[in-house]
Amino acid sequence: MAPGTRRTITGFSNPTVKALRSLRDKKHRKREGRFLTEGLRLLTDARECGRLPETLVMATGREPHPLLDALEADVLSAGGEVIETGSEILAKITGKDNPQAVAGVFAEFDTSLDALDRSVSPIWLVAQALRDPGNLGTMLRTGDAVGAGGLILIDDCADPFSVEAVRASMGAVFTQAIAQARWDDFIAWLRRGKGQLVAASLRDAVPYRGAPYAAPCFILVGNESRGLPEEYEAACDLRVTMPMRGRADSLNAAVASAVLAYEVLACLERYPG
Repeated sequence: MAPGTRRTITGFSNPTVKALRSLRDKKHRKREGRFLTEGLRLLTDARECGRLPETLVMATGREPHPLLDALEADVLSAGGEVIETGSEILAKITGKDNPQAVAGVFAEFDTSLDALDRSVSPIWLVAQALRDPGNLGTMLRTGDAVGAGGLILIDDCADPFSVEAVRASMGAVFTQAIAQARWDDFIAWLRRGKGQLVAASLRDAVPYRGAPYAAPCFILVGNESRGLPEEYEAACDLRVTMPMRGRADSLNAAVASAVLAYEVLACLERYPG
């Protein structure tokens, strides 16, 4: 493998600056098949998961750090590019007034259902028409916390590779498998193998505590404002209900997935197999 390259950018009008900045826009991310990540912690998480940025952008005058040195060395060894630039240009690239001292560009992952191995974990999270990138990132973070296999995004969801979703995931975008599919394709894939589809619902539901969960369990949540379509709920193997003791009639989608995930985890640990 050829060694990586290093260069310095000093001008705001440099084509590379424009190209990197464009990755904040979904259209350009999809066209290029790449996404932007900011911050040493997220980049270190990626490195520890075996994923290195193709391009590493570092601010001149940054404070030295051994993790950044290790990251830089690995990127160069893997044939990547290291760019040094001023903090003002880095702010233009990331869209933040006070950017962190480092950002990276990664190739998007394979998000096909066929890339998933349902046997790697007893728990999977599934979101339908989830629109808030913060909720999406939080679900990735929850999945990492409970040891889920990944997050499957159904129909038109927020972009998992947006800067907001990546940041909200706290690095879990690199630890969790991500798949994107239409509902009919997901159901066809799910029914080709083992898998229990579970959703929070008021229709023919049982209490979520102590419900008969089975691995691999796919926990399905719906759109933040509309919830799940009735036909999607009807396709579930198990519908559960969570008590609402106050005036609220529902939980935030990401919160609901976390509550259910931990209950499923506890159940499967108590009754393995």
